[in-house]
Amino acid sequence: MDSIGKLEKERQNLEAFKEQVQRNNQLSDKMVDILTSFENRLGRLQQTILPIYNEMENLQLKKTNIEKTMFALDKVIMFHDVCPTVESIILGRPNGSDGLNEYLDAMEKLREAQNYFEKNNPQSVELENVSSLFKTGGDSIQREFKEILLKHSRHVQPAILVDISTNDDELVADDSSSVSSISHFSEIVSSDLIRLADWLISQSRDEYMNVYARVRANTLTKSMTTLKEYQKTGSAGSTNMAIGQTMGSPSVKSKFPHRSEVTVTRKTSKRIQHVFEKKANRMFLKASQTLGQSTGLNLGTRRPTLIENREDIVDEQEMENYLISVIALQKLMQAELSLMVGIIPIKHHHQVFQIIIQESLANIVHEGESLATRAKRCIHRKEFANLFVMFPILKHLAAMKSEFERTMEGCDPTIRGQYSIILNTLHSTGVRTLEEIVESVRTDNSMGLPRDGTVYQLTSDVLVLMEQLLDYIDSVGPLLAQVPLYNNMVSHHVTPPEKYKYLLGLYIKKVLSQLNLMLVNRSDSYSEPGVKYLFRLNNCHYVVKSLQRSALLDIVSLTEPECENTYDEMIASHKKSYQQCWNRILGFIVNLDDVQVVNGRLKDKDRNIIKERFSGFNKEIEEVLKLQRGYTIPDVELREGLKRDNKEFVLPKYSAFYDKYVHLQIFTVVVYQKSRKICQVHSSSSVCYARSIL
Repeated sequence: MDSIGKLEKERQNLEAFKEQVQRNNQLSDKMVDILTSFENRLGRLQQTILPIYNEMENLQLKKTNIEKTMFALDKVIMFHDVCPTVESIILGRPNGSDGLNEYLDAMEKLREAQNYFEKNNPQSVELENVSSLFKTGGDSIQREFKEILLKHSRHVQPAILVDISTNDDELVADDSSSVSSISHFSEIVSSDLIRLADWLISQSRDEYMNVYARVRANTLTKSMTTLKEYQKTGSAGSTNMAIGQTMGSPSVKSKFPHRSEVTVTRKTSKRIQHVFEKKANRMFLKASQTLGQSTGLNLGTRRPTLIENREDIVDEQEMENYLISVIALQKLMQAELSLMVGIIPIKHHHQVFQIIIQESLANIVHEGESLATRAKRCIHRKEFANLFVMFPILKHLAAMKSEFERTMEGCDPTIRGQYSIILNTLHSTGVRTLEEIVESVRTDNSMGLPRDGTVYQLTSDVLVLMEQLLDYIDSVGPLLAQVPLYNNMVSHHVTPPEKYKYLLGLYIKKVLSQLNLMLVNRSDSYSEPGVKYLFRLNNCHYVVKSLQRSALLDIVSLTEPECENTYDEMIASHKKSYQQCWNRILGFIVNLDDVQVVNGRLKDKDRNIIKERFSGFNKEIEEVLKLQRGYTIPDVELREGLKRDNKEFVLPKYSAFYDKYVHLQIFTVVVYQKSRKICQVHSSSSVCYARSIL
């Protein structure tokens, strides 16, 4: 029963499904009919609309072409009308940033018109008019560039240059702060110049670079000229100077000048103080006190020898000013390099820069050569102390060489070599100064020997000169290092500053050797042996005492450890030689073995011999006294020591002679006593009459 029911139910479901399928087929047929109808309608619409679309596209293209044609016609009309439109602007001048913008826009319009007519109508009058106006505008732009450049190219005030050149901070290698402190153009001016330069470069109008080079060269020269004038007026000390600083400056003499002759007081900068600190006043005070205590003499009483042409003197202030000028030029050159950025194309920097600096650099070189020439005249006149001021200058210039070379990198070799000319000239002058000092000592015959046998003036001057050299170890050392004679004597393992001390020690040793040789040779011209050996003794003693008083002995001992002992031996030898002058009187009181005293009596012949001996002794000691009263031993210790040595050398022998014959009735008691008194007085005071050695 159940199976029949299910089958029936399934039959019913099948019938219902068939009905649904039939209904769906009907709906599908209707949809196909609708779509077919829609397709037919779309086809008819396309056939109707497509021609209209194509026509619209053609119309749009025609419109675009018409617009382009109108735009081109407008440009062509503008090209034809550009001259009347911009003529008033071009014939004026680009004033201010806004005016410059308007002017450059007008020039751009002229340029476009010129290009159009050159391409499309090269024979037209319009091209001639546009080209003429464009050239006028270009000339105006170049003229404006020059006028702005001239208007704002002011020389740097000398006080500013002195300030940046003497600033202690400038001793550091960084120069950016000093360059930034030199302000040539404002930001607005620089911007205008750069825009004008860009336009000129775009039009290949390179001549503006020559204008720039000439104007900036004149400005640089003017800056250096005003600085020099400022220095000449003495006003340079008013900027960043320490008031009341006293710098010792030895006055000029015909031979080695004495440091005490002149002391110049002036204001000076910290940097230049660092360069020129010579301690001359301290040294002079020390020497004055030492000799004053021993002799009671004043070093300052000597009068300097007059100089025929004082313009040949190279003084500290002048060398100081020259150093400031060189430093200032370096700062100005760096400022010019920075100033060119944006105005001058990089590929033309070196060419323009060397035109800018050429005249000023040549002036500095000429001034350096002039100083060297005058220095050589000082060398010829043996005024060496005046040249010592060159040593610290030379050291500082040498330290600046790499900086100058970096600044002038890329310039012509003849320009780059200018700074080396300065260095080489001053270097050769410095070396020649040192060599001429030695030669002058060796061949000295400029003054007569002192009749009293005192210290020779040259000895004093040489010691003062050598002591002054101690303040220039760092400057003189590098000079001597380039002289093979000295440099080959120093071990390669020794490095500065010890090397420089050793080199200076070698040099001073050579000077002292020549001094000693000269003194010995010159002393041979004395006819009287006593004063000859006293002269050698005085000078030798003065040298060793001067070495001991200063740092000279420490420097010389680096190369000659036995220096002090050598001088002590020389002093002892000269003392011994000097004492031989007393042998002439001792000959009367020695070697009397042939005189026989029998029972307290003498034979007549022997009595006459003794009388002659006493008489000859008194006469000879009077002669010796007369000579030695004119001798001078300025050092108290040496003088007292010689007096003591003379007593010990003469009195014991005379006392033995006197005591042996005093009881014999040869003379009256008065004669005996007078003779003994004369001997005692003469022996104790024959060398005590000292005078000043300076």
